[in-house]
Amino acid sequence: MSTAAVSTHGPDAPVESSTDNPAKPNLSLALFVIACAQLMIVLDGTVVNIALPHIQTDLHFSQSGLQWVVTSYALALGSLLLLGGRLGDIFGRRRMFTVGIAVFALASLLGGIAPNPTLLLAARVLQGAGAALAQPAALALVNTTIPPGKERNRAMGVYAAMSGAGAAIGLILGGVLTEIDWRWTMLINVPIGIAVAVLAPRVLVESDGHEGTLDIIGAVTATAGLFGIVYGLSNAASHSWGDTWTLVPLIVGTLLVIAFAAIESRTEHALLPMRILADRTRGTAILAMLIMGAAMFAMFFFLGLYIQQVLGYSPVKSGFAFLPFSLGIVIAAGLSQNLVTRIKPRYLSGFGGLLAAAGMWSFTQLDTHSSYATHLLPGIFVMALGMGFVFIPMTLAASHGVEAKDSGAAASALNTAQQIGGSIGLAALTTVYSHYATQRADELKAAAAAAMAKVPTSVQGTAEFKSKMQAQQAAGALDVQTFASTHGFWVASGMLLVGALLILIFITIRSDELQTDGAAPTAHVG
Repeated sequence: MSTAAVSTHGPDAPVESSTDNPAKPNLSLALFVIACAQLMIVLDGTVVNIALPHIQTDLHFSQSGLQWVVTSYALALGSLLLLGGRLGDIFGRRRMFTVGIAVFALASLLGGIAPNPTLLLAARVLQGAGAALAQPAALALVNTTIPPGKERNRAMGVYAAMSGAGAAIGLILGGVLTEIDWRWTMLINVPIGIAVAVLAPRVLVESDGHEGTLDIIGAVTATAGLFGIVYGLSNAASHSWGDTWTLVPLIVGTLLVIAFAAIESRTEHALLPMRILADRTRGTAILAMLIMGAAMFAMFFFLGLYIQQVLGYSPVKSGFAFLPFSLGIVIAAGLSQNLVTRIKPRYLSGFGGLLAAAGMWSFTQLDTHSSYATHLLPGIFVMALGMGFVFIPMTLAASHGVEAKDSGAAASALNTAQQIGGSIGLAALTTVYSHYATQRADELKAAAAAAMAKVPTSVQGTAEFKSKMQAQQAAGALDVQTFASTHGFWVASGMLLVGALLILIFITIRSDELQTDGAAPTAHVG
C-alpha cells in the first residue's frame, strides 16, 4: 500500500537519450511493460493478506510471527526505496528497473517453493529489495520513454490506474489464487517478471547516468535501525518488554536511526536530505502518513484474519469483502483532487483523518457473531473515504516548495514513510494483540476450570461431554482472536486520530499555493 508518488519531471520534460536506447521504441508496449511492473509491485503488498491463514497453517507460523510475512516486504521496500532511486539516478533507471524486476521474480519463485518460514521471510525481504530498485524508476521511465503531450498524459493515467487498482486486484487475485494454493500468490509473479525483465531493455529508453556517490553508510544504518526496532517490538509480542531480545534491538535500533539522521545532515549526497523534513508542512505530511500507514496495515492484517477465521469466509469471498475499501478511496481521491484547490489541505485531510479514525473505531465493536453488511461494510467504506481525502492533499503538501534537486527524494520520502510506518505499526499492534489474547485466554481458562470442577467425574468421561468441551474450546479460540483484534483496532484508531490532529494543527499551506507547483501528483492508493 503506497500513498502517492510525485513526478520528478515536468509534463514537458524532454525525453533523455542514451547510446543504447531503442531507435523507435514501441510506446504501447513500453507502457504495458511499465504498467505490469507497477501493478505487480503494488499488489504484492496486499496479495498475501488473504493467504495468511493458509500460510500460517501450512508453514506453522506462530500468531506473532505471521505478521513478518507482511512486515518483511514492507520493511525492505521502505528502507531501501531511497537507495533504489539513487541507484537509478547514477547507473540508469532502465538498468535498475530491469535488475529490480529480475530480483523480484527470483524472490517470488523462492517464496513460492519455500518449505519453511525462514525461507519464505527471506524471499519476502528479497522481493522488497527488488521492488525498491524497480519502483522509483518506473514512473521516471514514463518520462524518459514517452514523449510529452497527449501520449505522456495517457501514460500517466494508465500508470495511476495500475497503482490505484493494485489493492483491489491484489486482494481479489490473492483470494482466487489461495483457493488453488497460497503458493500461487508468489509464483504468479515469476512468468510476468521474466517477461517484463526481457522486454524492458528492448522497449524502454535508458536515462543518462549521472556522476555521484552512494550513501551506503546511510542506507545500512537506516535499514539496520528500522529492523532492530521492528524486531524488538515483535519479540515483545511473544516474550516480554523486559526480555533481552526486546530491549537490546529496540535500543540499538533507536540509536542507529538517530545516527542515520546525523549522517544524512552531514552527507553531501544524502539519501534523505534533512532539509526536506525541516519544512514544517512537509515534515508534518510525511509524519502523518507514517502514522496513518501503520493503521492501514493493521486494518488489512487483523481484519483479513478475522473475516476468514472468525466469520468463516472463503479466500475469494474475503478478497471481495475488501473491494469497497478500494472503491471508497478512488471516490474520495477523485473528489479531493477537485476540492483541494478550494479547501485548505489541513481541513480536507484533517476531516479525512477523523473520518478514517471513526471507521477504524467501528471495528472495535466486533464480536464473534458480527455480520459483514451491518458491522464490517460501513466501517470499511467510511475508513476508505477518509484515507482518500488524506492522500492527495498530503502528497501535494509534501511536494510543495521542494527544490528541483530534492523532488525525487521528497516523493520517495512519502512512500517510504508509509511503508516504514506500516512495518513498525504492525509490529507494535501485534504486541498489543498478543497481550490481550493472553489476557483473554487466561480468563477463559480460569472460567472453564471453575466450571469443570462442578461437573461429576463420571460425566467428564462421556463422549457427549468431550464433544461439548471441544466445541467450547473452538468458540473460545475465536473469542480470544476477536477480543485481541478489537483492542488492536482501538490503538489503530488512536493512530489515525493523532495523524488527523497533526494535520489540523501543523499544516499551514493554502490551497492557492498548491497550484504554483509544477509537479503533478499521481495517486497510488494500493
